[in-house]
Amino acid sequence: MSRMFSRDKGKSKSKKPFGMENPKWVNYSKEELEALILKFTKEGISPSQVGLVLRDTYGIPCVKTIIGMPIVKFLLNNNTAGEIPEDLLCLLKKIVFLKKHLEKNKKDQPAKRGLRLTESKIARLVTYYKNKKRLSSDWTYDIDKIRFLTE
Repeated sequence: MSRMFSRDKGKSKSKKPFGMENPKWVNYSKEELEALILKFTKEGISPSQVGLVLRDTYGIPCVKTIIGMPIVKFLLNNNTAGEIPEDLLCLLKKIVFLKKHLEKNKKDQPAKRGLRLTESKIARLVTYYKNKKRLSSDWTYDIDKIRFLTE
């Protein structure tokens, strides 16, 4: 698959083995792992960071094989996921940073292009999440509201 905003064709990535089962060295039960995920989420750690902590500290290579679903889906089922999805929130933080930068550096053309590209990514993600009912249908992209959320 090709890249959207460059001439490159993409990168080859490693993939998880098909039909992967729970490794023998993992000593955590489903309930213990669910409790760990909820504990880290209450501490304010994002779902991707929870996966990294579980992998690096607790030796759990894949949460999905133990609890039967990805971390984000588990958090959505328990109503503990954030109001805004994590990937969209990261892009919103990037927009706030770029807007602050452009207030100081009005003639920075590469930053203006980056702002336009990031805003288009946000628009596509918002449409996707509205269709998937992850965001409410009246959710709008407002820079002042975003600055308040990201600070």
